[in-house]
Amino acid sequence: MDWIVAVILGIVQGLTEFLPISSSAHLRIVGEILMPGEDPGAFFTAIVQIGTETAVLVYFWKDITAIIGAWCRSLVGRESRSDPRVRMGWLIILGSVPIVLLGLLFEDQIDSVLRSLWITATMLIVFGLILGLADRIGPRERTLETMTWGQGLLYGCAQALALIPGVSRSGGTIMAGRFMGFTRPEAARYSFLLAVPAVMGSGFYGLYKSFTEASAGQEMVLGWGPIAVATIVSFGVGYAVIVGFLKFVQTKSFAVFVWYRVAVGLLIYVLLGTGVLQPL
Repeated sequence: MDWIVAVILGIVQGLTEFLPISSSAHLRIVGEILMPGEDPGAFFTAIVQIGTETAVLVYFWKDITAIIGAWCRSLVGRESRSDPRVRMGWLIILGSVPIVLLGLLFEDQIDSVLRSLWITATMLIVFGLILGLADRIGPRERTLETMTWGQGLLYGCAQALALIPGVSRSGGTIMAGRFMGFTRPEAARYSFLLAVPAVMGSGFYGLYKSFTEASAGQEMVLGWGPIAVATIVSFGVGYAVIVGFLKFVQTKSFAVFVWYRVAVGLLIYVLLGTGVLQPL
């Protein structure tokens, strides 16, 4: 049964990581349905995200290696610091700071009380509506080349909101980008690039914590084999979603995701109220 659950959760992670609908919320909900009374856990979520972020690395390989290469050369004076790739490297570093600091400061709350399905449902609805507002009123002409340092920090703060299940990392960053006037494709692209250091970092930190807990005799809900399978599945599904989502945002709004978030949030309220789901 663990293997079937792992495959399903890997598919869910791959489908939802890059869409503005919160992958952590869906893993939390589907995990509760598949394993009543059990929660796959925040560390499971972090580890499986390594699969989807590897898909980002593969898809944006040329962009990422160009940014890293130019940034490293600038440190030794072999590349102009005004190079857009160097600037993008510094912006991604700046934007990664808030989620790292807040993740470490509120680690206990993230792993416990903030995983309540009441909070998840509320965040799905509230931030879904905010995303819809940002997509409607935001101007549509800015590109990443015009991003300021202040905007880079705001992007990072929006990403940090995703520490609360239901907010959505991609949803938060895309929402911030739209409010600041970036086009849908540019907001989506930067959301993917900004995620790489933060999500990879949390994934490998999750691996470290899992090894520590295992050595201390604490049993994980799913074993290492199923977790590895879920990670591999999430990579394949995630790559396909990246391709489809970037094509989608070229011509479509985020309205379908807004209504989906509201509907899922309301459904969770009903299931919690009737006792079908347990909040923690």
